[in-house]
Amino acid sequence: MNILGVKIDNLSKYEILDKVKFFLSEDKFHQIATVNPEFILEAQKNEAFKNILNSCDLNIADGVGIKFASWRYGKNLKCRMTGVDLMWKIIRLAHQNKLTVFLVANKDGLSTWEETRDVILKSYPDLEINGTNLDKSASYQIPASPAGGPNTRYQILFCNFGTPYQETFIKQQKNDTIMLAMGVGGSFDFLTGKVKRAPSFWRFLGMEWLWRLLLQPKRWKRMWNAVIIFPIKIILNK
Repeated sequence: MNILGVKIDNLSKYEILDKVKFFLSEDKFHQIATVNPEFILEAQKNEAFKNILNSCDLNIADGVGIKFASWRYGKNLKCRMTGVDLMWKIIRLAHQNKLTVFLVANKDGLSTWEETRDVILKSYPDLEINGTNLDKSASYQIPASPAGGPNTRYQILFCNFGTPYQETFIKQQKNDTIMLAMGVGGSFDFLTGKVKRAPSFWRFLGMEWLWRLLLQPKRWKRMWNAVIIFPIKIILNK
């Protein structure tokens, strides 16, 4: 499925997880993006970002706006999945398969990588996790292996810089040591509890955006783009 020039993989929840499991079985780099209306709007003015999105191995629909847009083009979106939900499923797979994880946190964000790691370890205490706190415009190469662990390597990378910085950063990490990498936006803050997720009923109705706006009024411009500008562009697009 294509929305304003950005590909979306129209898969069910089970098909998404099967793809992730396959990526974790292949000895090569795979990039996942969880695409919401903000991504698509950014791609309209940022050709390099659009190219990164369209080169990702898997683009998941994140945001009720994508579902409405699919109807406009005569499609029915099988599943929309938030970054934090997919991240948690990947972490569970990492634990089951004894894979190592690297967290890259925005140093100016609410949650450090250490705080995020500590929350994850409460559920998966033997999972190997390392990370770093960086400026979102930083140029940085993820170390190939954990300190003191020459026979292991980081196989999964999560970055929370927000779009388009996280996708651009991840693209720079493409190598043979990382098997799966994904930008996760505000997921670290959800995990640490520094930003409270919308109640499940609000999420079911696709009203997460309103919940975030109530908690963080300074996000009004982003919500305006997602809720007003994006639908207008979809309606006017031929």
